[in-house]
Amino acid sequence: MKLQRTLASAAILLALGLTGCGPSHPDAQAASTLKIAFFGDNTQLVSLDPFQVYWLEHRVVLRNVVESLTDQDPKTGAIIPWLADSWDISPDAREYTFHLRKGVTFSNGEAFDAQAVKTAFDSDKAFAAELPSVFGATYLTGYDHAEVIDPQTIKLVLSTPNAGFLQATSTTNLAILAPESYRKSAKERSLGAIIGSGPFVLQHYTPETGLRLERRKGYAWASANVQNKGESHLSAIDVSYIPEESVRNGQFVQGKVDILWPRNPFSDVDLKLFESKKATIQSRSLPGPAWNLYPNTRGGRILADADVRLAVQKAIDRKTYASTVYSPQFPVVDGVYDVTTPYFRSQGDKLAYDPQGAAQLLDKAGWKLGADGYRAKDGKRLSLVYNIPAKETAGDVLIQDQLRKAGIELKLKVQTTAEWFNTNASGNYDLTFSYMTRADPIVLQTILDPRAANASTLATNVYPPAILPQAQSLFDQGLTATAPAQRAQAYGQLQDLLIDQGSAIPVFERVWQAATAPRVHNFRWSAEGFAFLNDIEVSP
Repeated sequence: MKLQRTLASAAILLALGLTGCGPSHPDAQAASTLKIAFFGDNTQLVSLDPFQVYWLEHRVVLRNVVESLTDQDPKTGAIIPWLADSWDISPDAREYTFHLRKGVTFSNGEAFDAQAVKTAFDSDKAFAAELPSVFGATYLTGYDHAEVIDPQTIKLVLSTPNAGFLQATSTTNLAILAPESYRKSAKERSLGAIIGSGPFVLQHYTPETGLRLERRKGYAWASANVQNKGESHLSAIDVSYIPEESVRNGQFVQGKVDILWPRNPFSDVDLKLFESKKATIQSRSLPGPAWNLYPNTRGGRILADADVRLAVQKAIDRKTYASTVYSPQFPVVDGVYDVTTPYFRSQGDKLAYDPQGAAQLLDKAGWKLGADGYRAKDGKRLSLVYNIPAKETAGDVLIQDQLRKAGIELKLKVQTTAEWFNTNASGNYDLTFSYMTRADPIVLQTILDPRAANASTLATNVYPPAILPQAQSLFDQGLTATAPAQRAQAYGQLQDLLIDQGSAIPVFERVWQAATAPRVHNFRWSAEGFAFLNDIEVSP
């Protein structure tokens, strides 16, 4: 994430001449069109196909065009009805039978029924077999086939137990497209040839520029999460992708944009500026792992020593990080997962800043403090390499400074994205990071279980050999548990293990923020960290 941007905000103030003018009203003809400014588009992973989609901003858009069998309560994490009215799960978590809602249609007029669901899941399975790295494949783990029981009943059968599968059916990535969509190529779907059952229709999409959604007439089957059960209050939504922060912020302050939705949290300066214009700051932690550093414990590296890993854990002042890098109100990270993730367990006591404890652990490990302020052992400085893609941030520099106070040298090695992936794959690092967004603890398996991880080297290196079997056993328990209490126990123990072993070093909560203009009402987050835009109303 980018961090404090005082100069950029100052530039906005200068450009406005310090006039204090707030966001202005659009002209009357466009009063019911919502304008959103997002962070830049993804030029490498461009896709508006739900099963392929990776970019968070694209997933926000898709959530309002395509719909899923179930939804997830953003407050409790409970799975609730959507395109399926109800469901039954076999005791072994291998058969999921969904009783579908009647009267639902796709925007091209095709009926939503059991055959449409079968077409969607079977098409996704074939795509995942052809391209295992496709993002949606992680949500489809274990899926084998679908059985049409009757037009309104579908049974999805798994080859292996997957207790997270029900939650997967609530996600944007396993949304159901009209059968016609699957007759398009993967590239065509990526560029917008998608037909959903949602309250909006994708009118056009221009990569790196923007897109337009238009209200679907006759819509009447919203999720149980949505208050507006009928057609959208909005006639259209115009989305623009603006990578330049000063331009994006300036458009919002000048009233040209209704929702400012960057990738990174706002700085304290930005917050004060927007709030002075009577904007509302919408904030929600993204579900899934927090921003964790992951150590390389293999190949005789320094972090093979648990005492050194735990010293790094204690040497990070997370409270200062949150308030300095972001704002005094920014939440302090409290565990391996962000707090919006079901079965989150607080690890705050273990993550307290403890420089004396760090010093004791390093002394015990034989790393003695030298006159230069760094620790050394056998003539070798305690030096760790942290590879960074693109460029270092103020947050990286702050962590470097905090570790230096403990006598640990942190080398920030800036690389291109390609170099970063290659060095991670080769294990040529001491610390690295990775994250994914999903409102189920199973998401961590795609990062930290070598059997299922997208990057097997990272997932292997994060544990000493003796610890890996313990972690995998807990992953297996979470995957096969059929009762919430069993899942809570398995994932709770996993979180304890990762912190106690220093196999995950949380740095900050992954908070997503948006600023809404005074004319925007009823903005609400979904469990995935997106929003149901058909609930939004705008004043003239």
